[in-house]
Amino acid sequence: MTDLLKIAIEAALKAGEQIMEVYATEDFSVEFKKDDSPLTKADKLSHEVIVSYLAKTAIPVLSEEGRSIPYEERSAWNQLWIVDPIDGTKEFIKRNGEFTVNIALIENQVPVLGVIYVPALNDLYFASKEHGAFKVSVDVNSSIEELIQSADQLPLQTSRSIYTVVASRSHLSPETEAFINDLKHEHGEVASISKGSSLKLCMVAEGAADCYPRFAPTMEWDTAAGHAICKYAGFLVEDYQTKAEMLYNRENLLNNWFLVR
Repeated sequence: MTDLLKIAIEAALKAGEQIMEVYATEDFSVEFKKDDSPLTKADKLSHEVIVSYLAKTAIPVLSEEGRSIPYEERSAWNQLWIVDPIDGTKEFIKRNGEFTVNIALIENQVPVLGVIYVPALNDLYFASKEHGAFKVSVDVNSSIEELIQSADQLPLQTSRSIYTVVASRSHLSPETEAFINDLKHEHGEVASISKGSSLKLCMVAEGAADCYPRFAPTMEWDTAAGHAICKYAGFLVEDYQTKAEMLYNRENLLNNWFLVR
């Protein structure tokens, strides 16, 4: 598993380099997919880099940019990578830095390894079933081994006393607002953090927030890596419909509403 973790981390870091080269340009073109979500050159480059690294593992890959694999084929996979080359493309386009590279390894529908890299902030989150969840600030001169060894285990120590909920910067639904209002009745004062992309899951995993309600559409590649990081930091990612842990490589790749706590 350590070898797979190293490959996933290296893939995320190299993809991040490609993304930041595009991010640094004055103007980058934006296309729109069938669902009207944006697609940039950086998404495509990141996808190509990640797939080239993960190909070394001989484990099949399900990516946002390669989503058309039939379920008849996928259903036979006991093990697969789930990848989002850029999660938070809207944040990338806004240039607010809140976009991530997400790579997760799934076994029997459950995340067993996750890597999230935040290239604009040089923050790396990673987790595995064997070792737990960690965060480290990336030094480009450090080896993968040095990054892993110098990482801090999650959740981090915090002196926060106010109950804190993290919510989407771009997709705050009325149901989420109602849930936050209910929390105020339960906990009194409630602080709210707005973040883009899978950073919301990372905020719970590192202890900056107590919960993350998501009552709006997401896809499996939006959550799989963050799910792993939360899970191995000791938090539950609960499918709001089944009231059980969220599962992956389903026939319908659209997630139900979920709650991280």
